[in-house]
Amino acid sequence: MPYLITQNCCADAACVAACPVGCIHPAPGEPGFATSDMLYIDPKVCIDCGACADACPVNAIVSDRALGPDSEPYVAINADHYGSGETYSPVFSVGTAPEPTVTSRDPLRVAVVGSGAAGFYTAKELLHHPGVVVDMYERLDEPHGLVRYGVAPDHPETKRVTEQFVFSPSKAARLTLHSGVEVGVDVSVAELRRRHQAVVLAHGAHGERFLNVDGEGLDGVIGAMSFANWYNGHPDENHDGPPMRSARAVVIGNGNVALDSARMLVAGRRTARGRLAARVERALSTSRISEVVVLGRRGPRDASFTLGELLELAALDDVDLVVENATAAELEPTESDDPAMRRMLEMLGAAARARPSSARRVILRFHTSATGFVGEGAVTGVRIGSGVIDAELVIRAIGFVGTPLDGVDLDPATQTVGNRGGRVIDTAGETVPGLYCVGWIKRGAQGVIGSNRACARETVTALIDDHRAGRLGKPTPPRRRFPRIRQVALR
Repeated sequence: MPYLITQNCCADAACVAACPVGCIHPAPGEPGFATSDMLYIDPKVCIDCGACADACPVNAIVSDRALGPDSEPYVAINADHYGSGETYSPVFSVGTAPEPTVTSRDPLRVAVVGSGAAGFYTAKELLHHPGVVVDMYERLDEPHGLVRYGVAPDHPETKRVTEQFVFSPSKAARLTLHSGVEVGVDVSVAELRRRHQAVVLAHGAHGERFLNVDGEGLDGVIGAMSFANWYNGHPDENHDGPPMRSARAVVIGNGNVALDSARMLVAGRRTARGRLAARVERALSTSRISEVVVLGRRGPRDASFTLGELLELAALDDVDLVVENATAAELEPTESDDPAMRRMLEMLGAAARARPSSARRVILRFHTSATGFVGEGAVTGVRIGSGVIDAELVIRAIGFVGTPLDGVDLDPATQTVGNRGGRVIDTAGETVPGLYCVGWIKRGAQGVIGSNRACARETVTALIDDHRAGRLGKPTPPRRRFPRIRQVALR
């Protein structure tokens, strides 16, 4: 096995395009690409050239000569995948950029609202066309959105995905990043549409989902995004941190965000040392939390966390992984399970049978729903059926919803901007000319960072097609200018 993809896989698929022999699967267009937790390198086809490792934006691909203890489980995971009966044909052309269709003789000015991964992937696709000029608008002083403020600080390699958002001088000259400009406050969507031929909404899904149960408004009940923003130094969460005075905290949810929250509570100061703001370091150093109970309302087979996240949690030193409220039958792999599910169930089964030995632990408690919160002013416990779990900190990690933006309606069912292939539609189902969307505000809070690449390509293809068909108008020169920050990583 010359090269191996490890837990930091972002599913960007840049490695697929770089591979000269088509040995990385599932590739875009193949079954499982959009739903697979990660990609896999076929050891029988790989020629050990290293092109994939050079192309990987998050340093997730390592040579078998450089495997460390943390990477060794992925040898078996990769082998399991190619031993599962899946067969693939080599893919050589995946990810190739479309031929430029907009030239400097036929210019196109586009506004992108938001500078997260979706916004930058969109800019990257647009700037492939020499005649496109992009204005990117960001509410904060720094770019990169959830990559900067949502990824846990003990995942520095994942944050390195931003290094691919660099551009040649000719492309950088056509991209202006306006920071400190909040669309809907400092400038309206209508004004952006007047001064650009097209506007792409890439402002994400920052609203928290709620349980809508009694006591949810008590102090100490917080959202996972607020917690992540705090430990990542987001300017909106500039405070001393949530209450961490008691021994136990509860996390509600069963996805990767829930496991990130649990890991940061029990081991964040140790695993992210040197990458935390001083106030976060102080708060975590004085935290008394030694046990985190993660509540999942369904069983282990329905958990939405990935194998990589579970492996990372299980590998923490001096922290026990405990599994509760799951039967032996639920934790028994079957022949119909895919390799990742089999390995996950084996890990959970071993944790369920093990005897805890550490003073610090993360408890995965399945088939348990929070039906309310108790306390006077501040939370003191989580009600589960007829019982209560004592806790002074509860983190709600049950998902995110889109945020309304300046007159652009959200679909009430999905809490996303209504669209067809990235073209925004109104409440009557009619296409809104020149208005597009991408990322979580387009497809919901799902997928990993690299999922935005294909999403952006779909939206930009629609935009370019509309331009070529003459469906986009001409921009009106702006009456006022907005700040322009230094071109951070835009060269």
